[in-house]
Amino acid sequence: MGPRGAAGLAVALALALGAAGAALGLRHRARTPRGGGLAAAAGGEACGGLRGVPAALGNNTHQCVFDDLSGSVSLSWVGDSTGVILVLTTFQVPLVIMSFGQSKLYRSEDYGKTFADITGLLNNTFIRTEFGMAIGPENSGKVILTGDVSGGSRGGRIFRSSDFAKNFVQTDLPFHPLVQITYHPRSADCLLALSTENGLWVSKDFGEKWEEIHKAVCLAKWGANDTIFFTTYLNNSCKADLGLLELKKTSDFGKTFKVIGTKIYSFGLGGRFLFASVMTEKGTTRRIHVSLDQGETWNMAQLPSVGHEQFYSILAANDDLVFMHVDEPGDTGFGTIYTSDDRGIVYSKSLERHLYTTTGGETDFTNVTSLRGIYITSVLSEDNSIQSVITFDRGGEWVPLRKPKNTTCDSTARSKDECSLHIHASYSISQKLNVPMAPLSEPNAVGIVIAHGSVGGAISVMSPDVYISDDGGYTWARMLEGPHHYAILDSGGLICWYRYVFSSEPIFFTGLASEPGARSMTVSVWGFRGSFLSRKWVSYTIDFSQLLSRTCEDKDYTIWLAHSSDPSDPSDGCILGYKEQYRRLRKSSVCQNGREYTVTKQPSVCPCTLEDFLCDFGYYRPENQSVCVEQPELKGHDLEFCLYGRRELLKTSGYRKIPGDKCSGGESPSREETDMKKKCTSNFLNPSQLAASPSSTPIILAVVAVLLVTVVAGVLIVKKYVCGGRFLVHRYSVLRQHAEATGGDGLDTLDPVPTATKGGYHDDSDEDLLE
Repeated sequence: MGPRGAAGLAVALALALGAAGAALGLRHRARTPRGGGLAAAAGGEACGGLRGVPAALGNNTHQCVFDDLSGSVSLSWVGDSTGVILVLTTFQVPLVIMSFGQSKLYRSEDYGKTFADITGLLNNTFIRTEFGMAIGPENSGKVILTGDVSGGSRGGRIFRSSDFAKNFVQTDLPFHPLVQITYHPRSADCLLALSTENGLWVSKDFGEKWEEIHKAVCLAKWGANDTIFFTTYLNNSCKADLGLLELKKTSDFGKTFKVIGTKIYSFGLGGRFLFASVMTEKGTTRRIHVSLDQGETWNMAQLPSVGHEQFYSILAANDDLVFMHVDEPGDTGFGTIYTSDDRGIVYSKSLERHLYTTTGGETDFTNVTSLRGIYITSVLSEDNSIQSVITFDRGGEWVPLRKPKNTTCDSTARSKDECSLHIHASYSISQKLNVPMAPLSEPNAVGIVIAHGSVGGAISVMSPDVYISDDGGYTWARMLEGPHHYAILDSGGLICWYRYVFSSEPIFFTGLASEPGARSMTVSVWGFRGSFLSRKWVSYTIDFSQLLSRTCEDKDYTIWLAHSSDPSDPSDGCILGYKEQYRRLRKSSVCQNGREYTVTKQPSVCPCTLEDFLCDFGYYRPENQSVCVEQPELKGHDLEFCLYGRRELLKTSGYRKIPGDKCSGGESPSREETDMKKKCTSNFLNPSQLAASPSSTPIILAVVAVLLVTVVAGVLIVKKYVCGGRFLVHRYSVLRQHAEATGGDGLDTLDPVPTATKGGYHDDSDEDLLE
């Protein structure tokens, strides 16, 4: 890949960096209701309300050159609104018997405008980048770096800081860490670590002293309060005993233990739910169990059974709803999304043919965090083309993304006038398409979504454009032509475009970095110059605060009704049982929200309608229909399930209220769960129960424990010309390799699909990673 020149930049207070040229942009965001959209955004417009842009940007662009031999760079923010950034550069060359490497650590106190070399604080020890920089929760100021030690040493070495990396204390460990040390979520002094010999170690004094509390541990996680959940093997190893593991917990840092499950394959945490994947008596199938009381009692999730080569994955989970992907039999590359009730036990079919390549593979499932209830993902159609769909009511109904105004349908569409927007996300990135970033939204930038996409009948493999929505995805506008990098600053307070050359020297561009939380007014452009043996990392940090010197006042804001489409309708804006009015900046306001800005909203409850209900267990919504119908395979059968050891009979008209929905009055579809006064097996975690259990019913789930097993799968994109060959449709097929050789069939992934690492940025400078 060639140099990116003064690679293009665009800030949407949001900010985007293009593949070539230099265009720093700030675009006024059109704050229109759902029906109005952002048509004016297409093509860009001048920043008319901003004066002295060239001078302000020129005076507030800060270059830093990291003058050392380095192959990769890692960046982490320490605390919130502190301005402290740590940059770790590393260079390593593997030799025959050992490897040679060096690392350097830099620290900034001004959001990346200047850096000081603090490598001396670490006694010039080589820092292992695979462990990253462990930053403490909240504003604790704690940092842990893991150093490399010479072969044959008794244990590893860490460097600890409690003052935002001003000083470090070297500590030799009585063990070699296997993975990054993890902090207690609420007490940064309490640490958890796994050793290379599968020992579970804890520290209660920020790593000064350590105690091994259990041996033969495979996976460990912090739970609520001081609870630690972990799995142990009984005979040989984690991999050999997969499916025979024990799930244990301790709430007193190892003084006492309790076995809460046996025959465990994997486990995970999501919201208030604890999940466990348990082997049945057949030894070839697994069943997912859910607990709401930290493993004291369990119930099986009421989901379709799966075969040996299928898998399940938690796509998202909060305190009252779980999105679950259930893989289809065979190497289809798709499955079905189910959504749970507030107990995580009863599930309803939400979306069929959901694209998900392999266990632990790629899915485009995206939570739009800038407005509640909204998710975007991809489906695999019957002709193997990939299409985007969106839900505004937490999976109750999925629809295509509306075609942006002033755009034309490409040749993937059957009609020149009827098509939709298709979003590029993780799957496109994994296939090396020219998609630099996944979709972006932030909770404090209300309604804003920025994403790469194409307009047509399906996702195209041609270079995508960048699209923006300011109403949570109801309406879209083309923001920039061609692929770009982007970030959201100042809570998304200003969006316009301005072309700005920030460097006369070409650089190999690798990414943008801005402080997590989207409150900052600074962004850094990262790249490197030179060849492999003379490479130097360089950053350009641009401060936009001088462009928006005026702080926003009350007069700059207006009231905006989210999810609004028809102001004359009394139910306009009702989603999940209530309306929300937000206080947002006026379109004409040119001012700075500032770091103290908080989202202000006023909710009001709505009467219940059928839109406040999901299809119940045994029912689903056919494509392009809003009515719930009974699943064909369950017609004529009683809907029974096991709950807390009692057989329950479900009598339903096909609807159940969406978890978290706050509507009151109005529609009230009939639904009744009746205790049939019969005992049943709702818990397969106890060996005695397992032996006597029937072999029918529910199952599910999944999150890959990468440390245990790795799936080997090859993915091939078949590119077919459509409509005369002017455009390429993105089509999908999977070349499956011998899974038996890897032990990777049907891995269960029982943690929610991870999002980008908060507070960190990492980039290797290898050529293939820059394509």
